Amino acid sequence: MKHTTIAVLITCFNRKQKTLASLEALFNQVLPPEVSISVYLVDDASTDGTAEAVRQAYPAVKILHGDGNLFWNGGMRMAFEEAIKEDYDYYLWLNDDTLLEPEAVNVLLTTSHRLASEGDTAAVIAISTRDPETGKFTYGGMLQSRWWHPLNLDPLPPSQEAQPCDTICGNCVLIPRQVVERVGNLDPAFVHYAGDWDYGLRAKQQGCTVWIAPGYLGTCSQNPKPAQRTEAQLRQELNKVGQPKGLALQDVILQPMEEWKVLTQRHCGLLWPVYWLLPYRRVLWISLLGRLKGQK
Repeated sequence: MKHTTIAVLITCFNRKQKTLASLEALFNQVLPPEVSISVYLVDDASTDGTAEAVRQAYPAVKILHGDGNLFWNGGMRMAFEEAIKEDYDYYLWLNDDTLLEPEAVNVLLTTSHRLASEGDTAAVIAISTRDPETGKFTYGGMLQSRWWHPLNLDPLPPSQEAQPCDTICGNCVLIPRQVVERVGNLDPAFVHYAGDWDYGLRAKQQGCTVWIAPGYLGTCSQNPKPAQRTEAQLRQELNKVGQPKGLALQDVILQPMEEWKVLTQRHCGLLWPVYWLLPYRRVLWISLLGRLKGQK
């Protein structure tokens, strides 16, 4: 059997226990002897001793250091950039709060090999995760289910077979070399959110395919929804829209407008200005009212 190399890409910040647990699940993967993994972990200036703990527990992990301002997309981009230099067969994104089932990577590889045998050698394949307590779907594949809004994406729950989708959440994603040769790295236009959605959509635009693997292959808790706020409370938090993690509302996260602008320009066609401003309509109105009140 041909030797298969996989670069696992992880970024972390001040989640030492979660990072160690994720690495433990990764190193407990049941893999064929011809498969080897190398781990690239970006520690974005953690102050909780993450890098030291990883170095002691897993000395083979290649630890890269950020300045504290990388966030998810920046950290994953740094790990990806370093790994690409070694020209691996596959690159595996892995969130440090995602715990893989023992067979997860093998299922991803098996799915990739099956698709390649059918002529699809440029397939991005994500896993589906569920909440560790409730067992409900949390992250995985996404579908463009509304023709009138290209970025209104619905989750695609897994089935017993691999399923094609439009893009993916980046919790655990297998990317073969053939995709990287076409699509490259994550886009530096994004800081925290949307880089994974953009990567899947760009992959499809460049002739690749995007899939979710069969079944649930990991656990990851859903990010908690914020409490309802009054308009006065929202007015005090409007500055968060310009920060990397954005402003979380009940039904949407308003990420920085310039980043959302890139996404809509790239994937929403001629009507992109409408899709760009649509999520911000409420906070724009609140901001306008606040300014009018201030002028009185």
